[in-house]
Amino acid sequence: MKLPHSYYNPLSLVGTIISGLALLLIILSILLSFMFDEGSSYLGLFSFILLPAIMVVGLILIPIGMMRAVRKAKKTNEPVSTKWMVIDFNNPRYRNAASVFVIGTVIFLLLTAVGSYEAYHYTESVEFCGLVCHRVMKPEYITYMNSSHARVACVECHVGQGANWYVKSKLSGLYQVYAVLADNYPRPIPTPVRNLRPAKETCEECHWPEKFYTPRMQFERHYLSDSLNTQWDIQLLIKTNSQHSATNLAEGIHWHINPDVRIEYIAEDESREVLPWVRSINLATGDTIVYEDSWVPLDSAVIANSTPRVMDCMDCHNRPSHNYMLPQQFVDAGMASGTIPLLPEIKRISMEILKDPYPTSDSAFVVIKSQLQSFYAANYPEVSPEELDKAVEGISDGYLRNIFPEMQASWDVYSDHIGHIEYNGCFRCHNDTHLSINSEKITRDCDACHSILMQGTPDNVQYSTGKESLPFKHPVDIDEVWKESLCTDCHRYLYL
Repeated sequence: MKLPHSYYNPLSLVGTIISGLALLLIILSILLSFMFDEGSSYLGLFSFILLPAIMVVGLILIPIGMMRAVRKAKKTNEPVSTKWMVIDFNNPRYRNAASVFVIGTVIFLLLTAVGSYEAYHYTESVEFCGLVCHRVMKPEYITYMNSSHARVACVECHVGQGANWYVKSKLSGLYQVYAVLADNYPRPIPTPVRNLRPAKETCEECHWPEKFYTPRMQFERHYLSDSLNTQWDIQLLIKTNSQHSATNLAEGIHWHINPDVRIEYIAEDESREVLPWVRSINLATGDTIVYEDSWVPLDSAVIANSTPRVMDCMDCHNRPSHNYMLPQQFVDAGMASGTIPLLPEIKRISMEILKDPYPTSDSAFVVIKSQLQSFYAANYPEVSPEELDKAVEGISDGYLRNIFPEMQASWDVYSDHIGHIEYNGCFRCHNDTHLSINSEKITRDCDACHSILMQGTPDNVQYSTGKESLPFKHPVDIDEVWKESLCTDCHRYLYL
């Protein structure tokens, strides 16, 4: 098939080769993914984004080369048609060129439509979010895959529905791509996420506040750091909502998002770890109460120049899909599940090993193995190598899933605001120091949020009658200290 003389120039030929090879590679990569029913995050990146971009560049080079050839012919009087804008279909060359152009355009538009559709879905996929920038997103991806939202796509929470937020996310993603390429991204990734879409437009697409369940049961198993790894069980009735579903959000923890109530606060800084100013507004009656931290009050000028944040789901459920467990939590979980055998003093020695930070995960694994082996060889030689290997594997696996030294990401920088044992969470407001002008306190009563139905060691268990909560009994006798201080004062860094 003969084409216009202007087509036969080096630049147009190079463009044809580039676009042809790119198209061939796109087709080949797609066929491979279909034939073997598998792929990778990088295969999708090449198939739907990089290779199509290269193909477009090649196609653009073709007309550029033809235009340059025509201009050159005008200057040198070479035998190339200079009537670039005249199309004569009586000339077979022009008919051939027009046929190639029309057929090629149709094919290109079809491929562009399919490619754009696939590229859109690929950039919305969990693989793209979690694996393309593997080093940066490794902590978030691993904790996400071990969360209760592991089957909810990242974009369902971080983007949501609608073109507006999709465009915003892609624009912010451009800077993120630059930061990764320039290796100037922060370590760890800071939270909370700025300009995060409101929970009403994301969380409440699945979680319907008006249909929350009534109080739920929660069972916890802990192990003390003594030679026997003493087991301590506790069963709680978590008062998420009212006792009866008919009254729904009238009381309980989720009262904070009752449609008739608005809770506002001013945080000390962007981390929202300290909330020295809180305002409760009853939207039905108009009653308003302002509580200020009597120990560390905000300056009046700061209050006047601040915009209070309205409390929503994310102020408590701030780690719904990326929860970093503390060492005592993942070791307890491993001991309860059997992945960490109940060797003598295993809880204590595990905490001793994990109390220090390590520069890399590999160095942590080396220390875990060597210190466990040396400790049991010196103190409990009867422990079998198989049990010891299992303990090493279980503790290392917990470390791998929750601590990421290369990104400086761990429980110590990502607080979980649910609860009050290891993080202040509820105690950010419910700490007995927030007072109104009438000296009213935000309650710190344990029974306001949960009732203890059972607690104790397996051979000495206390049970509630079901009508009243058991008075809390600390697993270790510390007298009444736990009533006078916050749980986090000890438990945040409790390793021994």
